[in-house]
Amino acid sequence: MTLQISVAMCTYNGAAFLQAQLDSIARQTRPPDELVICDDGSTDSTKQIVDEFARRSSFPVRVAQNDRNLGSTRNFEQAVNLCSGNIITLSDQDDVWSVEKLKRLEGVFASRPEVGMVFSNGVVVEDTLAPTPWTIWQLIRFDDRQQRLFTAGEGFDVLLDHNVVTGATMAFRSHFRKLAIPIPTDLIHDGWRVIHDGWLALMIAATAPVVFLPELLIQYRQHEAQQLGFRSILEADLDEPKMKTTLMGAVRRRNSFIDELHYLETIYDRLSLHAATFPCARALTRLEPQITHLRRRALLPQSKMRRIPGIMKEIVSLRYYRYSNGTRSAAKDLFQVIDKISDQSPGIRK
Repeated sequence: MTLQISVAMCTYNGAAFLQAQLDSIARQTRPPDELVICDDGSTDSTKQIVDEFARRSSFPVRVAQNDRNLGSTRNFEQAVNLCSGNIITLSDQDDVWSVEKLKRLEGVFASRPEVGMVFSNGVVVEDTLAPTPWTIWQLIRFDDRQQRLFTAGEGFDVLLDHNVVTGATMAFRSHFRKLAIPIPTDLIHDGWRVIHDGWLALMIAATAPVVFLPELLIQYRQHEAQQLGFRSILEADLDEPKMKTTLMGAVRRRNSFIDELHYLETIYDRLSLHAATFPCARALTRLEPQITHLRRRALLPQSKMRRIPGIMKEIVSLRYYRYSNGTRSAAKDLFQVIDKISDQSPGIRK
């Protein structure tokens, strides 16, 4: 099958850095077959820059101007839906791509038809493109252990814990749109809102092999105006040793199960809905005991003495160790005051 590569780019008041990114796409040794740009109601000169680029581009550029601001996730969803290629790669408005990026991505998809998604590493740079000492994978905690899990086909398990796929580095086969879209916008995991790249990566990794490339294929620009990024991490002291959490400290922190259950159950429901089309039986089997564990923790009795049998059952089943923080989570459940939650609460389903 001939590979047709679409680039899905979202813009919003990006005039300061947009031209450099467009130029890096134009310089690709393997040019895209189309560039789809969805502008989310920019009020600066973004639209003029895009229109001028489209006028002189050697490849087709399709531009959609939103009548109202959709937000980044809905805008990326729209851009992905407008792509006509069988490979879709996402683009932010403020990065700079290596000239070999699309060629490297195409090489993986062409040689491995079973692969659903490819993502790469990148160098983290300042707003001036001056390099920082960090790569994306260092800051996003995609370490050797997690890379081994991906290689062993357990990328879905890694992504359930935390997203390691930066949207600006990813490409995927377009038929996964049927599985991933619409993208939920109400999911919170580990205190962070799940956005388009995390959801797309989860859905694809649940049903197909994922390949990661260690090459630094983008310069991931950090600046004050961007919606997302690593500025808060870069401003912290990454070399400062982190204090280990004490048992009493863990007990004092309140449990919140509603968001986590809603996150897991939404994933489960979406995969179940498409189980006849996409091979997701393994992922569903992986999710079931974790959802059961969280439900049982959430519905423990208010009486501490009456909690003991349920806690012991989860200890014996090893679910505390597989899906929570082992004895620390068990201690929290035994001693902590539990918020009043019923099995009719959102995210708590029998």
